[in-house]
Amino acid sequence: MESGVVAVNHESKATSTITIKGILSLLMESIDDKHDDSKRVISLGMGDPTLATCFHTPKVAEEAVVEVLQTHKFHGYAPTPGLLQARKAIAEYLSRDLPYQLSTDDVFITCGCTQAIDVSVAMLARPGANILLPRPGFPIYELCAAFRQVEVRHYDLLPEKGWEVDLDAVEALADQNTVALVIINPGNPCGNVYSYNHLEKIATTAKTLGTIVIADEVYGHLAFGANPFVPMGVFGSIVPVLTLGSLSKRWIVPGWRLGWFVTNDPCGTFRKPKVVERIKKYFDLLGGPATFIQAAVPRIISQTEEVFFEKTIDNLKHTSDLCCKEIEDIPCIFCPCKPEGSMAMMVKLNISLLEDISDDIDFCFKLAKEESVIILPGTAVGLKDWLRITFAADPSALREGMKRIKSFCQRHARKL
Repeated sequence: MESGVVAVNHESKATSTITIKGILSLLMESIDDKHDDSKRVISLGMGDPTLATCFHTPKVAEEAVVEVLQTHKFHGYAPTPGLLQARKAIAEYLSRDLPYQLSTDDVFITCGCTQAIDVSVAMLARPGANILLPRPGFPIYELCAAFRQVEVRHYDLLPEKGWEVDLDAVEALADQNTVALVIINPGNPCGNVYSYNHLEKIATTAKTLGTIVIADEVYGHLAFGANPFVPMGVFGSIVPVLTLGSLSKRWIVPGWRLGWFVTNDPCGTFRKPKVVERIKKYFDLLGGPATFIQAAVPRIISQTEEVFFEKTIDNLKHTSDLCCKEIEDIPCIFCPCKPEGSMAMMVKLNISLLEDISDDIDFCFKLAKEESVIILPGTAVGLKDWLRITFAADPSALREGMKRIKSFCQRHARKL
């Protein structure tokens, strides 16, 4: 789900609304315009762990897909909500961490978490509706809301409090037309992991406001700090929760496009006949992931060994620590809090310490041209003069990339 929208105006580039992938493409083009062949391109912008040699897809996942293909039984269409065995496996997988049991009727298979986002916004759209989104956040929600004519209202995440939700701002923004409060946990782009107590406060706030929670958990279980991952569905008895997730990040298979849209609702709000009918009808319009990928899900979930997940977590902790350590030596960049999960982090850019750099977008384009390093401007995720750095990368590439960023900052340092 590495996508989103942002307005860009840089040198000869026209001002327009483009995707995050579009920004990264423009950054790559700027390297091609004037590329120093002695420097290999280092991309710390795209959240695709498959690009790093230290992250691997579990062998059992690949074997499961091959086995399914060789049965010759899964070349046709899947039911629109998804294959029953895949829905059952996902329900059982998510229920491990919940105080109640999900059923197959609660689970719908989607083409990646991006489609799950679109479904959640589409389900809630109505005249005058508004949705509360985090800033910084994942901009694909804004794009989906724009297509559905749903008003977007942003609440701030608080870097000084580990990127917690500003609940006072949420209460001030919400009204009778608020249809959902979106949270992303573990956080993209911030690398935060919310505590049990903070998630409970979010649930209680949403209940008071009379709205539901959309819980984006595409990075679920990728937590390596003080707070363990707690799914928002734990609080489903307080407030209805739509859980969005996928195999992409935890199993290192983003290109397989296997996601889910799940109703966590032990009190039955989503089981009302009209609601169920609306969800089912919408899924009739969609095409889910390949049938053979769905058919492989039960084995992928049940047979992936814990040691695989532990190794992924160890690698992420190591690379995030390395990134933070290197940032300490770069005066114009500041990390307000170390990441505790996911695969990316936000750092503050102090423009006042730099010459000939106007903002975060200018910084990233000039960095790409001069040092062949790609990072994402914070404007792309809602925070001007911040930067998003992806640390799901090989340690050697991270070290070299941060070394080049330091050289770039020294070269552009404002003369006292």
